[in-house]
Amino acid sequence: MGKMQNATGQALHQAGRAALRVLYPPQCVTCEMLVAEEGMLCPACWREMPFIDGLCCDACGLPLPGTDPGTPVHCDECLTLARPWEQGRAALLYGDKARKLLLGLKYYDRLDHVPAAARWMARAARPLLRPGMLVAPIPLHWTRFLKRRYNQAAELSRALARMHGLEHCPDLLRRTRATGTQDGRGRLGRFSNMQDAFAPHPRQGPRLGGRDILLVDDVMTAGATFAAAAECCLAHGAASVRVVALARVARAE
Repeated sequence: MGKMQNATGQALHQAGRAALRVLYPPQCVTCEMLVAEEGMLCPACWREMPFIDGLCCDACGLPLPGTDPGTPVHCDECLTLARPWEQGRAALLYGDKARKLLLGLKYYDRLDHVPAAARWMARAARPLLRPGMLVAPIPLHWTRFLKRRYNQAAELSRALARMHGLEHCPDLLRRTRATGTQDGRGRLGRFSNMQDAFAPHPRQGPRLGGRDILLVDDVMTAGATFAAAAECCLAHGAASVRVVALARVARAE
């Protein structure tokens, strides 16, 4: 009887999805063009989406000219600026298409963007992965979380962890104060604003001990947010920290 009920439930679910597709056909993630499956890009948007492929900085994921020499390479910024994390990657270079995707995720409840974005991030993150790695998002301050109702970084990290079969902890860290937006701040201002902005969650902090951590966020600009979160993880016993973002801004403003 239980198997029959499960089969009936699955059939009803599939019928419901089919009916929804008739009423609301799947559209491209970044435009209104119809596509075959949810979470896909139309051919035109696929060509325009600034995926980061080929040679990139091993620390921050910034795309670099040239061919892969087979050893880690670093951009000028990461050669002069010490990063507390070991490696970093991003799926997209920030631009018009990536910006539209990010704004939808952040401010317009476009959680339907998560599956596609997480797939791209999961691909970019492959060189970073370690057995037993713990995946965690950059947290929002509770006041912003109440206003937004969800943390886009947590939605991305949950999906990414699931795709790679890794443990996910959405509340590993907490933001200790409202840091406001980083927009309009120079490099030093960004790092100063994020200093001591994170702490382990009282219940989850012990999970940091001896673990390799993968921190996830939607965008990396100067790297100040990732740096503050990575320093917090390492100060509380993490074995290593690596970072992955959906989009990498080419140059901090």
